[in-house]
Amino acid sequence: MTVQNVVWPLALLGIAAVALIFIFVISQARRVANAQETRQAAHTAHVIQAWFFGTLVVGFVLGTWLTLRHFPIPQQRQALQADQVVDVEGFMWGWTMQPTKVQIGQVVEFRVTSKDVNHDFAIYGPDGNIVAQTQAMPGFTNKLLYQFEKAGAYTVQCLEYCGVGHGLMKTTITVDAAGEH
Repeated sequence: MTVQNVVWPLALLGIAAVALIFIFVISQARRVANAQETRQAAHTAHVIQAWFFGTLVVGFVLGTWLTLRHFPIPQQRQALQADQVVDVEGFMWGWTMQPTKVQIGQVVEFRVTSKDVNHDFAIYGPDGNIVAQTQAMPGFTNKLLYQFEKAGAYTVQCLEYCGVGHGLMKTTITVDAAGEH
């Protein structure tokens, strides 16, 4: 089940609830009330608002936690427990990467930075689908963890337009089967 399949029905329920509240308020608007009924109605409205606001806050916190708790961003300020480390530096219009071969099944830590402007370091699998990506920024090193499941040649490309040579900003990383490295 995707997030969109959950959010859409919840959004429709929220719209329906707001519509029902408006219909109720409009139906009560023509009714004449005395001071005691007005105070009671105001108190009831405040209680409903407080519960509604509390429910929204709890819903947003819970929804945020449920959708972001598995977000694959490793700790950036500590040593990572990777089997291999690849240092990557982007520049107009290329990549330097050391080493350029890694082993299948091992966790690889990419330490990605840029020499000049922002670039977007993206790894494409042999089938042409993107498998991992992070930003390459000057003066900062982003860490990306990835475990390659299939051997082959993986293409590294920049996804952030960085000038006229942007389309040529590609390199290859080779993923060897166990024992071939």
